[in-house]
Amino acid sequence: MLQRGGELLASGDFADARMHFYRVIGFDDPVITAAALLGLGEAHYRLDDEAQAVSSWNAVLELPETPSTYAAWRNVAAARVRDGDLTGAITAYREADRRAPAEDKAEIAGRLGWLNKETGDTRASQRYFARSRGDGPRITLTLVIIAITSIVSLTALFTEADTSKAIFDLLQLDKNAVAHGEYWRLWSVTLLHVDLLHLGFNMYALYLAGTIVERWYGPLRFLAFYLACAAAGSTASFVFGEGNLAVGASGAVFGLFGILLAAGRIHHPVDRQSRGLVSQVMTLVIINIVFGFASGGSIDNAAHLGGLAAGLWLGALVPPTGVPTMSAIWQRPADSRVVVTPGSGRAGAPRPGSGIAKAPGYILWLALAAVAVVVVAGIAVGTNLRLG
Repeated sequence: MLQRGGELLASGDFADARMHFYRVIGFDDPVITAAALLGLGEAHYRLDDEAQAVSSWNAVLELPETPSTYAAWRNVAAARVRDGDLTGAITAYREADRRAPAEDKAEIAGRLGWLNKETGDTRASQRYFARSRGDGPRITLTLVIIAITSIVSLTALFTEADTSKAIFDLLQLDKNAVAHGEYWRLWSVTLLHVDLLHLGFNMYALYLAGTIVERWYGPLRFLAFYLACAAAGSTASFVFGEGNLAVGASGAVFGLFGILLAAGRIHHPVDRQSRGLVSQVMTLVIINIVFGFASGGSIDNAAHLGGLAAGLWLGALVPPTGVPTMSAIWQRPADSRVVVTPGSGRAGAPRPGSGIAKAPGYILWLALAAVAVVVVAGIAVGTNLRLG
């Protein structure tokens, strides 16, 4: 009955569609009843009976949460705008925004921006318009890491000799110290650099790659990836690198390059802002690795390759969740139940997915756990080589 009602809506036979939806209302599954009420409201609206349409959509909101709740809030919000109730429309659109799929967020933010502007709330209006444009927070986690790294590195480089030595002794990748259990050095090494050129290059690379990875995956996953790649790079240096001491964030940065390279080629994120850089990542990586081998051991290529390998693994296994991907855009929704969406003109037909990948949560933990296992194994091997 729902599917037939949707077909009648699509063909313009609104009166017959209304009768089909009437016959379904009261079904003991609230999902079915809510879908029928949603379609009934659409039929009433097409028959120029807005009062009954709004009544039907409000009835959806009185039921438990269903897949129709989001569309009902949107329709109620639009009706309140038409009635001149802008404050009520703001409330309804906020409820819709809480339930909206990622691809609808920008549109709803734009409407909330306009409504807040009309009601005189300029600050809220600017905030919603920024969201509608896709502007991220001004202070990202990437910038926080850059700031902390720069402060520690500059302090170590330009403070008095005794303090500088103490900072380096505490934070650098002292491989003999790691072999004796000082494992924090796998991460603290990223905070130190040998000179301004070294610091400037790594922080610029971190800004370019980190900004994109954070946008693709969100700040928490970005942080987890950064720490995992840093540990992998440090472990590779611990096992294969020359000399006993090392500093720098390049292992973690190469890991971010690896994530961009693998995720960009495998998951195809739809992100215009990063298209230019991502297309050049392979060239940048090759140039830097070749330069590292040609440096005669002054550049820790083991850390670069270790971080890169971890990044390639993470980017290949974990799809971006902060931006749409080509594979997810055409993924059929997992819920195949018929839900009539007013204005869609379709019922029960396959439709494109939201565009946002929804990989099971265990994929992320599996990817990170694999890196952790390799790091632990590397520490065991390196420790045996140095103490055995």
